[in-house]
Amino acid sequence: MRPVTGVVLDLCCVGAFVAIGRASHSEGDALPGLARTAWPFLAGLAIGWLCTRAWRRPATLVPTGLVVWITTVALGMVLRVVSGQGASAAFIGVTLAFLGLFLLGWRLVASRFAASSPR
Repeated sequence: MRPVTGVVLDLCCVGAFVAIGRASHSEGDALPGLARTAWPFLAGLAIGWLCTRAWRRPATLVPTGLVVWITTVALGMVLRVVSGQGASAAFIGVTLAFLGLFLLGWRLVASRFAASSPR
């Protein structure tokens, strides 16, 4: 898989998380609001990619997927709190579950397709 494909899939996962979360809390979809909510997680995602050098093997579940997931959530929460956005225990749980399902999920699906395709 090309690195750009992995980046786009990860960005879509974070974007879906932010858009669904804002819609479920009736916060709207105005671009400034989406950006304010997304930036901590996007920063965490970028750091996760750098830490794992994900561009080398973006679709691997371990260690790339796990580190990207945990880094996205952990740094995202820290940056939310530091920027005054807050992070309740319930929000942390939902974030872990959603981003885990999506950031790890597409990698799991990609690995299954790669394993079943002829080389």
